[in-house]
Amino acid sequence: MNEGTIIDATALREAARRRLPRFVFDFIDGGAYFERALARNRAAFESLCLTPRVLAGNVERSTAVSLFERQWAAPFGIAPIGMAGLVHPQIDLELASAAQSFGVPYILSTAGTASIESIQARAPALWFQLYVGRDAAMIDDLIARAEAASVPVLVLTADVPTPGKRLRDLRNRFVLPFRPTLRMALDLLRHPAWSWRVLMDGAPRFANLERYDAPGASASSLAQTMAAQSSARFDWPLFEQIRKVWPRPLLLKGVLHPADAQRARDAGVDGIIVSNHGGRQLDAAPAPLHALPAIRAAVGSELPLLLDGGVRTGEDIARALCCGATMTLLGRPFLYAAAALGPATGPALLMQCLTNELDRALGQLGCSTPTDLKPTLLNPPAQS
Repeated sequence: MNEGTIIDATALREAARRRLPRFVFDFIDGGAYFERALARNRAAFESLCLTPRVLAGNVERSTAVSLFERQWAAPFGIAPIGMAGLVHPQIDLELASAAQSFGVPYILSTAGTASIESIQARAPALWFQLYVGRDAAMIDDLIARAEAASVPVLVLTADVPTPGKRLRDLRNRFVLPFRPTLRMALDLLRHPAWSWRVLMDGAPRFANLERYDAPGASASSLAQTMAAQSSARFDWPLFEQIRKVWPRPLLLKGVLHPADAQRARDAGVDGIIVSNHGGRQLDAAPAPLHALPAIRAAVGSELPLLLDGGVRTGEDIARALCCGATMTLLGRPFLYAAAALGPATGPALLMQCLTNELDRALGQLGCSTPTDLKPTLLNPPAQS
């Protein structure tokens, strides 16, 4: 695949499969248990049609949207991706730079392989996603670092009370902390380009956590720190404490139940990310697209709702907005694009492709802007 290749999420995924060691591809591509939630995320979009409207005239169109007192080039952003550096050592920085240049949000994960400070220097508009773990002092310091870096939006992930069981990772013996196997070593020999990059740049590290471990701590030690940080008690009183100290917009990620969405709204959240963690936590979880209409009905029309899970095309973005989303997030497709076309090229091309597809969808639906996308364009109608 090269830059002249038609950008398509399926083709990017297959190219990424060829270019990455199996354990890396399976880690970014896989889901929980039998991956039914993962499949359900896509099936939700594929089952929902959009009804074209005719004779709308040759209207001028824009894909721009406003969110948190800023105008964005399109209603999508890059979801937080843990250990994205497995795909390429510089990918977190490249994704942030691409998003900054294009004009869409980029969310850095606590489990990112670049630090808040290093990315903020290149992409000041970055958002930061926080796993609220066991170490209260670490939580406080991460929030303080985000505030000191002028991070405009803080994202709290709520759907990891315990790690999901991911069969692909277990079969590959790819767990935290990492334990290399003979099979993994043979896989690396079959992917020399990836192996050479790791040899030159070192294994991916949880860059945001390095200051909380012993100086020079091993990747294995940092992995143990991350495991403790990502799965721990996170309850409503703690959410309310963070709400009191964080001075800028606050999002809660991982909400699927309308009652939880209402409680978050009442507790002062500035927006909700409707997500099942990419199908990586609970295999029986509903697709976010299916959960979205009921959540929109529960919280009203004003609260921003972002949808994460299963988005692959511009038409998917249009579907999500018709169902009540304010914006969508994508994770895996940007990793596929980076693996297939390089981190400095693939993500930017994918952003252009998604925007072009959305613009075409707006034209077919007789819409001028994303805010014109309404439930009346859905077939079958969204159920709340």
